[in-house]
Amino acid sequence: MELQTVPEFSIQGTSGLVFRPADYRGRKVVIYFYPKDNTPGCTTEGMDFAALHPGFHEAECAVFGVSRDSVKSHEGFKAKLNLPFELLSDEDEKVCELFGVMKMKNMYGKKVRGVERSTFVLDREGRVVREWRGVKVPDHAQEVLSFVQSLD
Repeated sequence: MELQTVPEFSIQGTSGLVFRPADYRGRKVVIYFYPKDNTPGCTTEGMDFAALHPGFHEAECAVFGVSRDSVKSHEGFKAKLNLPFELLSDEDEKVCELFGVMKMKNMYGKKVRGVERSTFVLDREGRVVREWRGVKVPDHAQEVLSFVQSLD
């Protein structure tokens, strides 16, 4: 399988960050997409990645969470959970579309368009080396960390 390099994009994040993939060449990167700030599954997922953050840091891997929430919403969510990594705001869905994570979902019997919980690992050259789609939260962050630790 040929590894695909992530196209360049720019996205606003918490703490005044503007995220660009090229800025992280030479480091591994985890980008996890989640549906919405302050919802039970997304809170648990964020806390799981936060709890394992020292392991990601030791593995020279930056972690970023992405949803369609505003930077203001992300700032509150990040502060509430004391997340040690930045959250990226994709209100216009450009990055969600780039990674193909927008899906039709059933919510209380209605079809709604939303973010499919997904995680991508980029290698030091900015290529996607692993992806998880339709993620179930329990043990997911640990599985991602184990994979990142297996990379050079």
